[in-house]
Amino acid sequence: MAQSEHGTGARPQPAWTEVQAGPEFTELRRRLRRFVFPMTGFFLVWYLLYVLLADYAPGFMATPVWGNINVGLIFGLLQFVSTFVITGLYVRYANRRLDPIADRIRGEIEGEA
Repeated sequence: MAQSEHGTGARPQPAWTEVQAGPEFTELRRRLRRFVFPMTGFFLVWYLLYVLLADYAPGFMATPVWGNINVGLIFGLLQFVSTFVITGLYVRYANRRLDPIADRIRGEIEGEA
């Protein structure tokens, strides 16, 4: 094993508590939470609406839209669509708002800054 794997190499090990207490890490967590919490709430409400409609409004969910396709099937498929949309939005948000800060923190920790 190389010396750096034992912590005795040229680079000192970062103090993780200092990194986590730093302003950039705090900003990174704040930005992550700003996206994740509202989006999670939105998705849970959307999913709960689907479940409640399926349970308490079966007539509405069974309403034919086109051939054998009914409202319930469309709502069910929209659950998948919303999952992919949320994933795409998160990737875009992370690329623009999270990754630059994470890259700076990583650079500082690894001694590249």
